[in-house]
Amino acid sequence: MQNKSLVIVSILVLLGLFIGGGMYYKNLQTQKSIALAKEKALLFERPYSVVVGNKDAKVQLVEFFDPACETCALFHPYIKAILEKYDGDVKLVLRYAPFHENSIHAVKMLLGAKEQGMFMEVLDFMFATQNYWVQHHVVKPKILWQMLGQIKGLDMNKLSEFMKDESKNYIIKQDLEDAKTLDVTKTPGYIVNGKPLQTFGLDNLIELIESEL
Repeated sequence: MQNKSLVIVSILVLLGLFIGGGMYYKNLQTQKSIALAKEKALLFERPYSVVVGNKDAKVQLVEFFDPACETCALFHPYIKAILEKYDGDVKLVLRYAPFHENSIHAVKMLLGAKEQGMFMEVLDFMFATQNYWVQHHVVKPKILWQMLGQIKGLDMNKLSEFMKDESKNYIIKQDLEDAKTLDVTKTPGYIVNGKPLQTFGLDNLIELIESEL
């Protein structure tokens, strides 16, 4: 009788270990899946990324851009129009991809402007005046710097101090690494809800966005 009871207890213990082990493994796999999903999500939007529009929007439009990119400047008003048309349903995540020579300096100035709460004002200005400070696809930082002094409200002294600070350089490095991982080799590079725009063009971009709404 004791042997029978011992067998029953042993079976129950093994069964408990099996169920417990299964639950532990399932929980571990769930945690791994969540971690992978978060890691993948970070490729598209970092905590420091500039987000325009409803942060909980159904559609996430990621744009890897270069302030010195002529096409980026041309598409800028169209992207604004898209955000206005699909107000609340589309958010824009702006990521840096300074592929032009010396463009990293322009991006650093944008980062400094962001610290002053003037990111979009400075970006608009850069795109509008691009043909003055970009010559033969090369950024002329000194010319751009002199021109930024025209922007009302932008503290050039604070911006100067920011330019000397290298603590925020990791942002540019991280965005470039993410661009490489996502196979973004040209600007502007658009990604809609994790789906890259395969064939470049405004109509194709709008079609991709609408397919996600």
